[in-house]
This record gives sequence, structure tokens and C-alpha cells, in this order.
Amino acid sequence: MNKILAEFLGTFILVFAGTGAMVINQVTGGTIGHVGIALTFGLVVMAMIHTFGDVSGAHLNPAVSIAFAVAGRFPKLELMGYVIAQLGGALAASATLKFLFPSAHDLGMTLPRDGIMQSFVLEIILTAILMLVIFSVSTGSKEKGITAGITIGGVIALMAMFAGPISGASMNPARSLAPAIMSGKLHHLWLYPVATIVGALLAIPLCRAPAVLNVAAATNPNHPMKPPAILILCTGNSCRSHLAEGILRDALNASFRVESAGSKPAGFVHPLAIKVMREI
Repeated sequence: MNKILAEFLGTFILVFAGTGAMVINQVTGGTIGHVGIALTFGLVVMAMIHTFGDVSGAHLNPAVSIAFAVAGRFPKLELMGYVIAQLGGALAASATLKFLFPSAHDLGMTLPRDGIMQSFVLEIILTAILMLVIFSVSTGSKEKGITAGITIGGVIALMAMFAGPISGASMNPARSLAPAIMSGKLHHLWLYPVATIVGALLAIPLCRAPAVLNVAAATNPNHPMKPPAILILCTGNSCRSHLAEGILRDALNASFRVESAGSKPAGFVHPLAIKVMREI
């Protein structure tokens, strides 16, 4: 329940602040500006990752949750609850903005500028890049920590900065669906959910490709690069690390170099262990 509530609140704040900046910019004659709107989206995402990252992972985005689940980094049984909470939070935010600013008719919705196909492809690429970054800086399915918050928030601000005037730079089905539903303007309603989910799923093979290529190159006998190394370091005597080394050697089939190190009962520390600790 804590995770669901965190996703609801986080998505509410994201949509309220992000699309709220667009609404206020409209009703005040452009006082915030395009750059201000882009920075608002990036900053609010960064803040929500720091706030809810340790609780729910701060997905705040159905496309992100779906990609994590398909990639095997998030329990599929929890997916429906996350998506419902995210959509509910976004709808609540758009309803609040509609109450506060009745003269704002579009509530910060996303619309293609020059053509459906142009925005569709652009949203796929934007979301794939965002998801690739999220995969790279997340722990499992959790976006948390200073690095994740700054990096993901920065990428969102960057995408919104240059692509916002063309497609709206949604990258988030909930962020696009809620303003459209609450404003009653259902034009191109399919475009943003489909494009963002496709883009997020496309990031899965893109994220795995470098690791696959590295292992393939490392295991090629004609390639000069050595296979990646795994060191099992035992804090006491090295018997357990020897056992782990043997198991890994058998399981990995020479894809990695596996070594073990530790200390003997007499207190002698293996030189390899000393070297690694010195490097750290």
C-alpha cells in the first residue's frame, strides 16, 4: 500500500507541477516560458525521485513500470497497481488544475505540431532514450539516489527543452492522458500511450546490447581483450570463496575470469585481496 500511495502522490505532483506550469504560462501571457516549463518538468521529477525513490522506486510513469516488468526487474503482479495509481494521480492533478484555472481549456495537454507520424516517431525515440538512462542509473526497478535524481531529471528537462514544441515531449502515458480526458479533447488520444510504451520497451534490447557485445568479444579467443573478471573476496578464511569460485567457473563456462581470495586462519591476507582493497 505504501508503494501504491507513493506512486499516486508522486505522479500527482509531477503532473500538477509540470502541466500546471503550462497552464499558468498560458493564463499569465507567457511569464514562465518554454525553458521554464522544461525545467519545471525536470526539477519535479528529480524531487520526486529523492522523495519516493526508496519507497516505490518513483516510476511515476506507466511506460517505465511496464518496461521494468518486461525486463524482469519489477514484479509483474505489482504492475497493475502501479499503473492504476499513476493514472489516478495524473487524473487527480488535472482535475485540480481544471478547478483552479477554469479558463485553461487544454490543461497542458500534448498535441502533435506538424503531423501525427512525426510526433509518433519522436516520442518513441525520446522515451527510448529516457528509459535507457533510467535502466542505467536504477537499482533493480528503483530510481533512487542523488545520481538517479539528477540524471533522470536532467534528461527529462533536456528532452522537453528541444522536443516540447514539436510533440510535447510527453514520454509518459499518464502525463498525456490525464489532461486530454479532463479537458474533453480526445484528439490523437492513442498516439502518446502507444508511442511511449513502444519507446520504453525498445530500450530493453538497447540496454542489453553493450553487455552482450562485451561478453561476446571477451570470449572470442582471437580478441585481445580479456574476459571480465569476478573476484570472490572472503572476509575470513578463503574456503567459502573457493567454493563460490568453483561454482561460478562451472556455471559461467569461461565467460568470465573467476578468482577467489581471503585470509588464512593464521591471519595471512591474500595479496589479491590487499590489492583490491587498496584500489577501493
